[in-house]
Amino acid sequence: MAIVKMKKISTIGLSSIKSSLIKELMDLGVVEISAQDSKLTDPEWISYVKKDGNEVEVLDCDAKISKINEVLNSLEKYDKSKKPMFFTRKSISSKDFENAISELSKTEENVAKVLDMNKSFNELSSEENKIETAILSLKPWASYEIPLELTETKYTSIFTGVVPNIVDVEKLKSDLREKTDRCIANLVGSDKDQHYFSIICLIKEKDDVYEILKQYGFNTVAFKDLKGTAAQNIVQYENNLKEISENKSEVEKNITDYVPYKEQIQLFYDYLVIERDKNKILGNLLNTDSTFYIEGWIPEVSKEQIENVLNKHQCWFEIYEPEEGEQTPIAMQNNSFTQPFEAITELYSLPSSSNIDPTPYMAPFYCLFFGLMLADVGYGLIMAAATYMVLKKFKLEGSIQKLMKVFFYCGISTAFWGVMFGSWFGDAIPAAARLLFNSDFTVKPLWLNPMEQPMTLLIVSFVFGIIHLFTGMAVKAHILIRDGNPLDALFDIGFWYGLIIGLILLLFGNTVIPGSGQIGKWMSIIFALGLVLTQGRAKKNIAGKLISGVLSLYNITSYLSDVLSYSRLLALGLATGVVSSVMSILGSMGGRNVFGILLFVVVMIIGHTFNFAINALGAFVHAARLQYVEFFGKFYEGGGEPFKPFTKKTKYNRIIKEEI
Repeated sequence: MAIVKMKKISTIGLSSIKSSLIKELMDLGVVEISAQDSKLTDPEWISYVKKDGNEVEVLDCDAKISKINEVLNSLEKYDKSKKPMFFTRKSISSKDFENAISELSKTEENVAKVLDMNKSFNELSSEENKIETAILSLKPWASYEIPLELTETKYTSIFTGVVPNIVDVEKLKSDLREKTDRCIANLVGSDKDQHYFSIICLIKEKDDVYEILKQYGFNTVAFKDLKGTAAQNIVQYENNLKEISENKSEVEKNITDYVPYKEQIQLFYDYLVIERDKNKILGNLLNTDSTFYIEGWIPEVSKEQIENVLNKHQCWFEIYEPEEGEQTPIAMQNNSFTQPFEAITELYSLPSSSNIDPTPYMAPFYCLFFGLMLADVGYGLIMAAATYMVLKKFKLEGSIQKLMKVFFYCGISTAFWGVMFGSWFGDAIPAAARLLFNSDFTVKPLWLNPMEQPMTLLIVSFVFGIIHLFTGMAVKAHILIRDGNPLDALFDIGFWYGLIIGLILLLFGNTVIPGSGQIGKWMSIIFALGLVLTQGRAKKNIAGKLISGVLSLYNITSYLSDVLSYSRLLALGLATGVVSSVMSILGSMGGRNVFGILLFVVVMIIGHTFNFAINALGAFVHAARLQYVEFFGKFYEGGGEPFKPFTKKTKYNRIIKEEI
């Protein structure tokens, strides 16, 4: 249960075996190949090596992947089969995968055909949009009976246009009549924005008419390439829309016929991703005329596997320890209970390689605090059962799998604390007994009722908080001792232990163990003096040492505020119970009748769904907050970079290597 120890590896091999070696390293999936850009500017290297890589091949694969992704998205839209709640990769043996890939020509043809159909569909949709826009622009002119192509006769000019709808139409017509009595201004239609006019006037008076119209914000509307009336064109366009709709339906039907080929196309997609990654990783290699050079990281536990592969390909290699202080990639290794809680650690930050994996220490506390804040048997059993079924039914991977397992364990913790506090969907069972049977049946807590004894739970919360903080301090002491600083562990951790325990005994000890308050008094004095004498040891002069030591005692306020933060365990636990009680009161307001029973059921379902969702989210966030701020603050250094081994990162298929 720790950070996986990493080793550096350098390898030189003949160019003739590069492809086969890269393939085997990819199959192993335990080597992170580092970029070598710095060596390309190093005078000792630059005259011998050049960067490897095939950017053209990478770009070509990316282009193909993009097209296949378009095809898969299209097929997904027309796939009417039932979709699972969670997406999971299909398992396929490496032999079956290679056999499927050997028959790519047919799949490539299918991809090309679907792409052509997508193109046709998009073109039809574009034409459909243009026609719909044209119909919208013509509808205001539907009552205009003059053919749209007719713009003048021998003596008259005919034109159309719009003015803002704030214009006084009668005033406009009046002004035109004052200018000439040989002009017809016909209001064709109006909407919330504009008035639509057709104007007929003598050609020789056209400019005068325009002058009047300009004063009203008139804009000419031209109907290019249209013949016949607006109504006739609208009818023609609507007929075109029907034809386009039929063609689109035909194209959609043809695309649907290719849905059965979706799995083969997904295999093709994954194959191209693998090929792209192979070519992309070449960019991290250096070449001479006949050899190549690889440098990277491997887990120490995989050393023998790597050696076997490299010896098989007759490569020169060296596996060695990283330099002192050099940061290594981070991979965590934990047992079956702790491993899912890595997702909580990763949400914060991976540990630095010089620090420690906090997950084994954090996991029990996270589970404990989550359950204490939600604390209901019904909620816990639902959470545990739901996540268990999801994990059994779906082959989840990665962070989603880890989080599901976290919620499973937290569900068990929630149910446990629910039993301790006697909360079964809050007090829904006693409320139902009162409503249905007029009974005073109650569910007694195995330990205490937080609603009746909040102070007891508050004290328990503080006790858990002190244990949590002390554990974090112990981890820090372990790190200091591991790094060869046992005196620092004694002075910076041990003395604080003594002072905090002494103050606790001084303030509260006599209520538990008579006489322990006196012990606490002397512990406080002794360890306070110890801190004063040791906390300024880095300073050069005696005055500085003493001043820093005295000032360090102020940190007791930090510990006090940390402990007070654990009052949220009480607050969220009470919030769950209070909301549940309110729901029971509201649900019982209908009385003992059919309506009242129906109201009770509805309120219980809606209310407890809301209560569960809100308080489960609160428990998740605040349990994490107690780890990130109070616990990690005592010892944790984040900022680690994840270990990224060169492996087959497929999207749709999980390739399983057969055992030999």
